[in-house]
Amino acid sequence: MAVETELKLRIAPEQLARLRRHALLKSCSVSRPVTRRIYNIYYDTPKLDLHSSEMALRLRHAGRQWLQTLKGGGSVQAGLHQRNEWEVPVSSAKLDFSFLTEETGPQAAEWEEHLPQALRKKLQPVFVTDFSRTSRMLLWHGAQIELCMDHGEISTEHRSIPVCELELELKSGDPRQLFELAQAILEIVPFELEAVSKAEQGYRLLSGYVGHPVKSVAPELSRTNTLDDMLKKLIWSCLQHFQNNLSGAMGSDDAEYLHQMRVALRRLRVVLRMAEKVRAGKQLAMLSKDVSALCVALGRIREWDVFIAQTVQPMCKRMPGHAGLQALLAASERQRAACYAALRSEAKARELQRLLLRFAIWMNGAYWLHAGWQHAAAAQPAHEFVNRRLQKLAERFARSGQHLNTFDAAQLHALRILAKKLRYSAEFFAALYDKRKAKAFLAALGKVQEVLGQINDVAVAHRLLDGLAADAALAANALSAHGETVVLEAVTLSRGWIAHDLSHQLSVLRKTIQRFNRQAAFWEK
Repeated sequence: MAVETELKLRIAPEQLARLRRHALLKSCSVSRPVTRRIYNIYYDTPKLDLHSSEMALRLRHAGRQWLQTLKGGGSVQAGLHQRNEWEVPVSSAKLDFSFLTEETGPQAAEWEEHLPQALRKKLQPVFVTDFSRTSRMLLWHGAQIELCMDHGEISTEHRSIPVCELELELKSGDPRQLFELAQAILEIVPFELEAVSKAEQGYRLLSGYVGHPVKSVAPELSRTNTLDDMLKKLIWSCLQHFQNNLSGAMGSDDAEYLHQMRVALRRLRVVLRMAEKVRAGKQLAMLSKDVSALCVALGRIREWDVFIAQTVQPMCKRMPGHAGLQALLAASERQRAACYAALRSEAKARELQRLLLRFAIWMNGAYWLHAGWQHAAAAQPAHEFVNRRLQKLAERFARSGQHLNTFDAAQLHALRILAKKLRYSAEFFAALYDKRKAKAFLAALGKVQEVLGQINDVAVAHRLLDGLAADAALAANALSAHGETVVLEAVTLSRGWIAHDLSHQLSVLRKTIQRFNRQAAFWEK
């Protein structure tokens, strides 16, 4: 069995051609580029049992040789694919398992384990990948890396999609060097880190998969994990959550993609803060600062999404002939469009990919060396650190919610931030404790956070209305039709719309906090 370690990058065909001519590849190449056609036939059962068990079986025709390959297990982290691979040569474009009866070695046993005879009898072709691959070997800071440029298509019986990728496969060296090479390539041409293999793209094509916003998935944590292992798993899960929604946010009208990106970043900030508590670092501080800045930038876009969907559009629907509200809606949509245009610019797209690469380099770098973490965390086993962290956040939240008598903006903002920190931290580690107690705790805290979010939406809406009222373009647009009064009337109507139940929300907030305070701290024995 071999372990394949490769970084997949999605790239436009014209950028692939541009990279092909660049001096960087020539300066690092230790072999001449070789181009060949690669034709793969993927097999599975009618019920896709292999795919369900996260396995893939293919026949590959490259040059004059056919190879039969079984892949499975492994992981994907920021585009870095690591999978177990079992490979045997065969004589033709037909699956051949005769070696299983002729051999009794480890490889035969592994094939039998992952592909038993009952499954082998049901196998049939499900899709093919057919592409041209130009490959060359690079020497990058001591690491041997095979760079492959793939351009072709994936097809099932009824449909097909184009594929254009860069693959960087590590032959010797450290995975960090794959990301460093990708970082250098990003300065030449834009690309996206690809978390989905060609095989998975084929299965998605087969099933008619339609992309959708992706919520966070908690990584599997155990009390036997070390503290650094826990934090690394959490950071990777946050980065994966962010990356899973990035393409959708850059090209879809569904605002939920952006919301999920913001959730991923907020969760990431919580984990990075934990890491800082254990062991500070210059790169960690810089990454934390950049994540915070990105949260602010995405937050501005999200504010317009919420304001339009929850305030302006419902009012326009209620009063469809109101010229001032229509002008307000048009101005709000212009502001939102400008924010999205900035996010979707080539410069910003590269910046976001660069941030993911910087995280990957840091995650594979010296900060996480085991000896350093042993020294930093020697006096605090993982469960003790988690208990103390949850207890401290819970105490801070309780103090902030004790004297909530007015709509003091600063107090409410601080309480909302603490609620997020406590909720995300509790979600991260809930699996380490009693599930029933943790579920009740998180449900009650979620209600508090929901009400705090609604109150914050009102405050944000007032701020956006202030800006819109002063917008000269809006005023000019309104004046040309119905006069200055329609603008003032629309703003006044909007303020009344969003503020009519504010006192009720404060009452609800007090009650939800009281109910939450009755929940047991699930991390206490």
